[in-house]
Amino acid sequence: QVQLVESGGGLVQPGGSLRLSCAASGSIFGIYTMAWYRQAPGNQRELVAALTRGGSTNYAGSVKGRFTISRDDAKNTVYLQMNSLKFEDTAVYYCNADVASGRGLINYWGQGTQVTVSS
Repeated sequence: QVQLVESGGGLVQPGGSLRLSCAASGSIFGIYTMAWYRQAPGNQRELVAALTRGGSTNYAGSVKGRFTISRDDAKNTVYLQMNSLKFEDTAVYYCNADVASGRGLINYWGQGTQVTVSS
């Protein structure tokens, strides 16, 4: 059984920073693309940033230059450094990963972590 567990969310003022972490655990053979999505109330879930095993990145236009995705494959962990946070970044942030395990290659979601940008 593979699990993704996020941490690092919280309340921050506009212009502040947060760093989200997502650790994958279980019987893992390898992890391919790792990504962060977010969902604000009343909105659809949207891709924030993705990072392939080979190092290619993809960012939503609204976060380019402010957010940085990175990963530590030795720890099966993906990070999202969020700088210059804005009110509109408020959302539940979800980790997503394509994980190869004894069950095959499966896409997994974390449970989500709340990020609130407020003064």
